[in-house]
Amino acid sequence: MSEMLVRAAEPPDRIAVDALHEREWGGPYVIAHDVRYDLRELPTLVAVDGAVDGTATVLGALVWRADDDGLEVVSIVADSSGGGVGSTLLAAAIEESRARRAGRLWLITSNDNLRALRFYQRRGLRIVAVDRGAVDRARRLKPTIPTVGEDGIPLHDELVLELRLAPEPTD
Repeated sequence: MSEMLVRAAEPPDRIAVDALHEREWGGPYVIAHDVRYDLRELPTLVAVDGAVDGTATVLGALVWRADDDGLEVVSIVADSSGGGVGSTLLAAAIEESRARRAGRLWLITSNDNLRALRFYQRRGLRIVAVDRGAVDRARRLKPTIPTVGEDGIPLHDELVLELRLAPEPTD
């Protein structure tokens, strides 16, 4: 594979990004902190192989939104794990956060997602809150959310993780 690049998603990327979201979330909708998001309507970064002939392959996507509370990673998904795609996308989101002078980058994951908890904590994010019953509430908006998640863990709560971003030093 050639070098991996991260850039804003472009219209030709839509089919590949939608396929990743279908595989990971069962479609373009996710529920986080009692809000239903349509991933197609939010800014998206894509990791692509470095092909310069116009045939770049989408390797992963990170969907985000920004407000006064910082930059929220709404969804992050890679075509396969362990290849550095998630790390590269997260690093790009951190840079986007800094460029926007956001005080923090934050995200939600579910209580069963031990793999994600390891991933994010290794990259400096910290658990800052637990929203008990948030996944139970989310099932009202998206009934396809399972009751039992990864490793047979009952799926009930959302965990909020954040990375506090210090302002960049000025010269």
